[in-house]
Amino acid sequence: MASKAKKAQPKKKVPLKLKPTKPKVAAKKKATPKRSSLKSQGVASGSRKPSTTIKRASPPKTKKPAQLSPRIVSSRELQVGDPAPAFSLPDDTGNIVNSSELRGKKVVVYFYPKDDTPGCTTEACSFRDGIQELRKSGAVVFGVSGDSVSSHRKFSDKFQLNFPLLSDESKAMIQAFGVWKEKSMYGRKYMGIERTTVVINEDGIIRSIFPKVKVNGHFTEVLEALR
Repeated sequence: MASKAKKAQPKKKVPLKLKPTKPKVAAKKKATPKRSSLKSQGVASGSRKPSTTIKRASPPKTKKPAQLSPRIVSSRELQVGDPAPAFSLPDDTGNIVNSSELRGKKVVVYFYPKDDTPGCTTEACSFRDGIQELRKSGAVVFGVSGDSVSSHRKFSDKFQLNFPLLSDESKAMIQAFGVWKEKSMYGRKYMGIERTTVVINEDGIIRSIFPKVKVNGHFTEVLEALR
């Protein structure tokens, strides 16, 4: 007998493979910049939008060349035999000294650069220590600089000076006597008082002029000029 035909077996259903679905992730919120970071960017904490104005860099500053003080000089240099210029200035106590009241006396006027500096202190102390000899020769002495009355007062008190210091902040007397001149130090030029002493006789006439004074031994030179 012919072999019986095999019954066709039904095909097994293969389960479909499903693709795994990705879990939904909540969208991250964009972090807002902190106020402090806004400040660091130059934006005010209360403003909503940063300023879009672009500032141009300013050009680098250049130093201006130093300018000299106004040149104040007399019309001509004083000479021995000239009438001494008139003056009226406050001394270290605030009293006004007028040249017109000094007629009949020998007058020593010494111009110095600045109170309480080494050379000026040495010069002042030499006149202080020799004041009796000056008085014996019938002379009075005045120191003159552009310092204030209060500066003169401190300087006089510190070294117990026994003669007046005249304050010429306007440079009027300094100009009239021709001692405001161009000076030089370490290659730098500037205007200042040239240390000078002028001896005036009883009639108000210039008897001696000592320009560019060297303080050591200067008092002896002045005494000799008074004799």
